[in-house]
Amino acid sequence: MADTYGQRNGERLRCLVTGASGYVGGRLVPELLEAGHRVRCLARSPGKLRDHPWARDAETVRGDVTDAASVAEAMRGVDVAYYLVHALGTGSGFEDTDRRAARIFAERAHAAGVRRIVYLGGLTPAGVPERSLSPHLRSRAEVGRVFLDAPVPATVLRAAVVIGSGSASFEMLRYLTERLPVMVTPSWVHTRVQPIGIRDVLRYLVGSATMPSDVDRAFDIGGPDVLTYREMMRRYAEVAGLRRRIVVPVPVLTPGLSSHWVGLVTPVPAAIARPLTESLRHEVVCREHDIARYVPDPPGRPLPFDEALALALRKVRDAQVATRWSSAAVPGAPSDPLPTDPDWAGGSLYQDERELPVDASRASLWKVVEGIGGDNGWYSFPLAWAVRGWLDRFVGGVGLRRGRRDAERLRVGDSLDFWRVEEIEPGRLLRLRAEMRLPGLAWLEMYAETDTEGRTRYRQRALFHPRGLLGHAYWWSVSPFHAVVFGGMARNIAQAAAKGMSAHGRARRTGRTGRARRTGRTRPAKGLRH
Repeated sequence: MADTYGQRNGERLRCLVTGASGYVGGRLVPELLEAGHRVRCLARSPGKLRDHPWARDAETVRGDVTDAASVAEAMRGVDVAYYLVHALGTGSGFEDTDRRAARIFAERAHAAGVRRIVYLGGLTPAGVPERSLSPHLRSRAEVGRVFLDAPVPATVLRAAVVIGSGSASFEMLRYLTERLPVMVTPSWVHTRVQPIGIRDVLRYLVGSATMPSDVDRAFDIGGPDVLTYREMMRRYAEVAGLRRRIVVPVPVLTPGLSSHWVGLVTPVPAAIARPLTESLRHEVVCREHDIARYVPDPPGRPLPFDEALALALRKVRDAQVATRWSSAAVPGAPSDPLPTDPDWAGGSLYQDERELPVDASRASLWKVVEGIGGDNGWYSFPLAWAVRGWLDRFVGGVGLRRGRRDAERLRVGDSLDFWRVEEIEPGRLLRLRAEMRLPGLAWLEMYAETDTEGRTRYRQRALFHPRGLLGHAYWWSVSPFHAVVFGGMARNIAQAAAKGMSAHGRARRTGRTGRARRTGRTRPAKGLRH
């Protein structure tokens, strides 16, 4: 796409991208690089960006938008600063956090001599007082004002529903339509919205970098179609080759109830579904298309809704989803790294360890390990995993239905059902950190190893760092089931590798048992190798 919106007059800009581990940011970085710009990413956990295809071509620095010192350091030598983060879901004070972070960003940009700030916000309804907007839209509108009131020229792009493979809006639309031939829906299905394809969002973002210095304003961005959500579901069914869906709207579903309803039917948890559904209470339609003066639309663009859908579906079916809505860390989810010797001190660390010989090559074993989760399942007692996922959704967690970004390959930072990939050493180690609701921190490690005699061995460790008395009680209450869940998992993974399979359900249980060790102690677990 670089030919469409690349450099003007051969100018090569230094761009700072925040939110590069998220859905839009992770796709913007390679587009900026392709357009010939230099890119620096500001990330709280730079390791999450390590395995992206573009990682070697971009600079990554550690920092947080709420930390003025790290933002100031990241701004050094920057021409254009992209602000693609928001604090939604971090608690009742997320609006204050958003406001403070935006002010820090604007102040540090001015001090560093940045030439432009580019912000992607939300499209707000015409004629609706700001106090009547959802907290989500209200906060995004306020952040846009902070940047427009700052001394640095700003481009504020306002989009409604973004359609692209892996976007939260697309996943919500997809699962609601595919899973429910007959739907009892909230009244917001009659609200008119103007969706936009992710390709056009990226085109406008990249093109904004080279806007003239006297441009300092907000732009509405959208596709050519204005549709109700009901029409969007009907057209999705047509594009996907599904039978016509029957939609019965009812007025009794409040935004809160709607978000839980969406959370039940789709992989999008209620905490993320709520701002999406609240934003649909009011009509969100573009009032102008002035962006085309500065980022001209090529023939056939912006993409029509049906084409954006078809493209997104093709990416999903071809397993070419670059980023997903779950790419960004789940608000409130634990982010502590695995306690290791010698830099972790104190506290109990329970573990369940299993080790088995495998009648297969390490490469075959690793293929099974890296393919775990999502449609392939977890190789043991599916009902137990399903119940755990349902319980997590019930208490507001992410549940088990986030699936995988790619059916065969994982990278650091990927979400994997209710886990996140914390570390991966190709061919040897996969470490997952739990993002389910727990009274403590949990990890699951899977190793493909070779013993001293050259034989393949599978090693598996589940670790739990309890939080308070409830955490200890939780471990001892579930430990009796570990032999079934973790023991069966180890056996079935070993058997699947021996049979050269990686699909859930093909590996039958055997009578072979693994070695189990459970410890509850007040010192770190030994034997962690990195």
